Amino acid sequence: MATEYFNEMYQGREVRVPYRQLQDWMGKMPAELRQMKQAEAEELFRRIGITFAVYGEGGDPDRLIPFDMFPRVFAQDEWRKLERGIKQRARALNAFLTDVYGRGEIIKAGKIPSRLVYRNEAYEKAVVGFTPPRGVYSHIVGIDLVRTGPDQFYVLEDNCRTPSGVSYMLENREIMMRMFPGLFQANRIEPVDGYAELLRRTLASVAPAKCDREPTIAILTPGHFNSAYYEHSFLADLMGVELVEGADLFVRDGFVWMRTTEGPKKLDVIYRRIDDAFIDPLCFRPDSMLGVPGLMDVYRSGGVTICSAPGAGVADDKAVYTFVPEMIRFYLGETPILENVPTWQCAKTDDLKHVLANLGELVVKEVHGSGGYGMLVGPKSTKEQIASFRERIIADPENYIAQPTLALSTVPTFVDEGVAPRHVDLRPYCLVGERIELVPGGLTRVALKEGSLVVNSSQGGGVKDTWVLAE
Repeated sequence: MATEYFNEMYQGREVRVPYRQLQDWMGKMPAELRQMKQAEAEELFRRIGITFAVYGEGGDPDRLIPFDMFPRVFAQDEWRKLERGIKQRARALNAFLTDVYGRGEIIKAGKIPSRLVYRNEAYEKAVVGFTPPRGVYSHIVGIDLVRTGPDQFYVLEDNCRTPSGVSYMLENREIMMRMFPGLFQANRIEPVDGYAELLRRTLASVAPAKCDREPTIAILTPGHFNSAYYEHSFLADLMGVELVEGADLFVRDGFVWMRTTEGPKKLDVIYRRIDDAFIDPLCFRPDSMLGVPGLMDVYRSGGVTICSAPGAGVADDKAVYTFVPEMIRFYLGETPILENVPTWQCAKTDDLKHVLANLGELVVKEVHGSGGYGMLVGPKSTKEQIASFRERIIADPENYIAQPTLALSTVPTFVDEGVAPRHVDLRPYCLVGERIELVPGGLTRVALKEGSLVVNSSQGGGVKDTWVLAE
């Protein structure tokens, strides 16, 4: 029996209210015009340099993420629920990080196993006992959401370290407005172009204790070989801050300094886009050429703020994810607004038995995996792939969790044959500083292959503009 998927545009034969303005637009676009507009969009992306390289896999190092012109639309009331749930989750995740690097009350209360935290490779002992400015560890929280029905939204995973993709959210909108200005005149769509200012304001609001002036902010990038380098430079330009590499910075007299043509300049806030292991070779990996020697000493003494904080990744581990609803109840005393996907932890004997008995029906993920790698989508896998994955799980059960194969919602998508439904997810970007804020929308990722549930760009997925309709 074929699985029924919720189509976000159609309810039976009726067009759902948020999409009504798009019906005529879709119907009046002949194939020739669609192909011309698609080529125009690709040329714009190429011209402004939005590429996504997957290094180590060969192929085009400057390939484009496919852009689909059919927008995804949310009504205002749908968005309000998501916004409340996202903010609630961001608050709980930061409370959890403050706690586990401090007194560990949630572990003492028996709400989460200590091994999942203290034996987690993302738990950084170097920051135990240190509370960052305003108690914020994760300043940019990317919450990945999926929809299964009119009112059913689930959190697929949390991203508390350096969630990427926001440049696509902004550029998707810019290109849609250029190509289809009439659509934006006919629809009242909430803007997303305030994101850069919100991000700059968030970063400035967590300036360290020793900063006694308007804080100087910079984005720390691994360099132009990184797959998200375009985004790093894009955000630096939008915010009007410097884009720096580790070699551009040095530590002196308890502060971090930036080399400039006018001499050293004190740096107060670093939005880092490099992994924890590479931040400071004196504290983490000694062979790192990407970080700044002595940076962690300055951080712990209140001379600089690192966003997001080293060690924030322990909150977005896929095994820890299963306890986020409990975090919300424990720290906030609230009922979770957004539900988790039901999850089996292979580290538990009963869960492991269930997973091994039902591998062909489940999605299995590495607890530290990302980008669609290290996972098995049971219904889409061969017997050989399932058998191979079974051996990996048995060899290291603590490294895996499993979830049911959700009936992800679909959104109309332009394909070679015309328009067809394709599965989507959503990543809104929640900014946490003096306030918790997010722009109305996010990055919609779409699985362009028919029947595919894997939306990751590294696995052939594309992106769409995401609309939130104003009241």
